[in-house]
Amino acid sequence: MNISPPTRTGSRRRGLHRRRRGAIALLLAVPAAAVPYLLLTQDESRAAKARPSAAAPYTWRNAQVVGGGYVSGLVFNQRERGLLYARTDMGGAYRWDARAEEWIPLTDWLGEKDWNLLGIDSLATDPVDPDRLYLGAGTYTNDWAGNGAILRSTDRGRTFQRTELPFKLGANEDGRGAGERLVVDPSNHSNLLLGSRKNGLWRSTDYGATWRRVESFPVKDGAGSGAGITFVTYGPKGGNTVYAGVADRSTSLYRSTDGGATWQAVAGQPKGQLPQHGVVTGDGTLYVTYTDNLGPNGVTGGSVHKYTPRGGGWKDVSPSQGSYGFSGLAVDPRKPSTVMVTTLGRWYPEDEIYRTTDGGSTWKALAGKSVRDASGAPYVGTHTGHWMTALAIDPFDSGHVLYGTGNGIWRSEDADAVTSHWTAGAKGLEETAILDAIAPPGGATVLTAMGDQGGFRHVDLTRVPSGRMKNPLMSNGTDIDYAASKPSVMARVGTGGAQDGAYSTDGGVTWRGFAAEPVAGAHSGRIALAADGSTLVWTQSGQSPYRSTDRGATWSKVRGLGTGAEVVADRSSARTFYSLSGGTLHASTDGGATFTARATGLPADGRLKALPGRAGDLWITGGGKGLLHSTDGGRTFTRLTSVTSASAVGFGKAAPRASYQTLYLIGTVNGVTGVFRSTDKGATWTRVNDEAHQWGAIGSQGVVTGDPDTYGRVYIGTNGRGLQYGDPS
Repeated sequence: MNISPPTRTGSRRRGLHRRRRGAIALLLAVPAAAVPYLLLTQDESRAAKARPSAAAPYTWRNAQVVGGGYVSGLVFNQRERGLLYARTDMGGAYRWDARAEEWIPLTDWLGEKDWNLLGIDSLATDPVDPDRLYLGAGTYTNDWAGNGAILRSTDRGRTFQRTELPFKLGANEDGRGAGERLVVDPSNHSNLLLGSRKNGLWRSTDYGATWRRVESFPVKDGAGSGAGITFVTYGPKGGNTVYAGVADRSTSLYRSTDGGATWQAVAGQPKGQLPQHGVVTGDGTLYVTYTDNLGPNGVTGGSVHKYTPRGGGWKDVSPSQGSYGFSGLAVDPRKPSTVMVTTLGRWYPEDEIYRTTDGGSTWKALAGKSVRDASGAPYVGTHTGHWMTALAIDPFDSGHVLYGTGNGIWRSEDADAVTSHWTAGAKGLEETAILDAIAPPGGATVLTAMGDQGGFRHVDLTRVPSGRMKNPLMSNGTDIDYAASKPSVMARVGTGGAQDGAYSTDGGVTWRGFAAEPVAGAHSGRIALAADGSTLVWTQSGQSPYRSTDRGATWSKVRGLGTGAEVVADRSSARTFYSLSGGTLHASTDGGATFTARATGLPADGRLKALPGRAGDLWITGGGKGLLHSTDGGRTFTRLTSVTSASAVGFGKAAPRASYQTLYLIGTVNGVTGVFRSTDKGATWTRVNDEAHQWGAIGSQGVVTGDPDTYGRVYIGTNGRGLQYGDPS
């Protein structure tokens, strides 16, 4: 996926805890002209003593999209039939359940502080002991990202032990479709090798528990391209040959004949290209795919080469030539002369899959002679896909082939037939980034604004939607809202469509793009819709807010707010809007035309939400001040001191006999971090997620909402694991 990394506001939001000062109201000093922002009442002071209840039994599932992101690697175990793993660039790792024909997520236990480990740069399954699995985890090599880690399992990913690495991995960076960089020695499975992006080659001799750099390996940095080592592959079991590809246009392939102790550049190797994948056949022949750039984007050339070490000869066996490269590579272990490759960057007419049965002398193109069934993920269509870098042939069934795309996985059980048949093979694998979600009462269950896909309308959470929201079809949806008093009226904004905003009057079934935009070239940002649907207020990215009273036909600049001021609508009073910007709460009572300050001293980076059904009922999260609440339209706020930090708050159907809507919180309550539910206006909290369901950077995403029609149901937006929803068990 090509989504920006989560902000680090979550770390800033933790750690600030004000001490209770008896039962006396606490009034913070503010400028004389301002209204005080924080009034701590006696009742809420008492609530500070209450610890959160133990986690309530909840069942967690994904709202079905199927795929949605970049599957960068697919690896079969060579010893056990049906054992297959997938890695993604920012959504963790999965194991294939052959009986159910769906994917099982393995890394949902990673929490907010470990969000960087949800990107899997490489994985290895042990060819001797199938129970052993290794993940090279780390999403970014930037300064603000933490170091990578090796996650090692002896039960196929059900549980993991963790070894910290002294360097970073880059699962969501250029070159992430190459590999595998992490491999197990088939002759001695306690030995592993790991090729890094900027820190050379590393070895473990104790099943991944400890690692040392291989000082004899010639490349110890990023190799000019910044991507370093792109793959490591052992020769046949019983031998000592190892190959390592390096993203360097001058010398890109090295070989060791003593198990990795010493290394030499392979003579006669191709120049001017970057290796993507390397596979050694049972007779020792090496196949390598090449591109002219790291990929997955920007590739305009490449080749497929075959190296026969006995004769020391190289041969270009590329199945075709053009302004594209080759990446995906698989050799049939049952038939070493059968090889499959995929193109990369062949945008017209589409990327291709080639198959040879004679070692590359002749090739068959599969795309034009294949039948494709996209019913498992209708939004992907029936074309072959893009970013086709992961490719795997089942070692026990030559016709069973899978390949990854930027939208998931295609799978065939007869890839060796004259006419092959392919189905969307990503069931259970959900790798989308949720930027906003709404659950309007009555109609559709939930609608999303989503990175890379724009967004979906979910009527049945257990079924895949028929397609993305369209007219316009956006490549990125950044925000979506509905009119609280007329929930069938909706608006959404984003980028990458014919228009960057759209309006619906039938609950999101159909949409009409805004006829005009406030500022030429602007896009994305946040949208607020008046309670009765009469007014839109849109803060486009990097712009000041604008309002429209004619469904986006014309726009006028809002007065009283500056650049980037996000606006929310009062969920009951149609003429009232609010904005929290720079620590000041502004309000409008003229339909968003003008705003005036009501309170100062609020969190500078706080997020504001309005409760449906109650005029002036506002909540603020973030900024290191926990959870703040106002019942007077933002003139005063009280702080719920039991909440140490708050990343996001949402609202759902009230509990039986309760008079106030259920609150859902992503944050920390008295030192416990998680997702919480309160049925008594925040006086007490119950944790509803558990250690196995944390999904990385959900606090930084800040997307949580309850269901207005089903008590206890809550939706959580993740950055790479789609839309999660939980129900009481």
